[in-house]
Amino acid sequence: MSFDTDAWIQFLQDNWVVVAIAILAIIVIMKVVKTVLKWILVVAIIIGIATYGGYSIDDMKDIGNKVSDELGAIGDKVTDEVKKQAIKSMAGEASEATYTENEDGSYSIKSTNIELTGIPNSGEVTVKFHGQSLGTWTMEGAVRDFVVQARASAK
Repeated sequence: MSFDTDAWIQFLQDNWVVVAIAILAIIVIMKVVKTVLKWILVVAIIIGIATYGGYSIDDMKDIGNKVSDELGAIGDKVTDEVKKQAIKSMAGEASEATYTENEDGSYSIKSTNIELTGIPNSGEVTVKFHGQSLGTWTMEGAVRDFVVQARASAK
């Protein structure tokens, strides 16, 4: 991707109103919107300005790949944060969790924010946090402690 400063200076001189509106829109979005959508809108505005500024299709593909990688990294961070919150919730809600043995041999553990389902001795449980599935986790650390404490409380 080439960066010709003279071309950008000329672009800014010719289109300063468009750039000012884009910067104002980014500031408003950053202040008002509080979700991942905020970053998608900011990236869309920046890509729009870059496209308007004369980048080629190949340059835009490179930018798109970089944006995709960044959004993937943001998504991974969000997922990691949700998992951390679920583990904290397990630690705080283990004593009040209800353990149920299902007819099919599986078990379910429910608390205020967490729901786990699994099969004894399988080494895995399916985790839901605030009703949203977080997938299948291995029975290690805080997850194992949560199951053991919930099972002990049920007896």
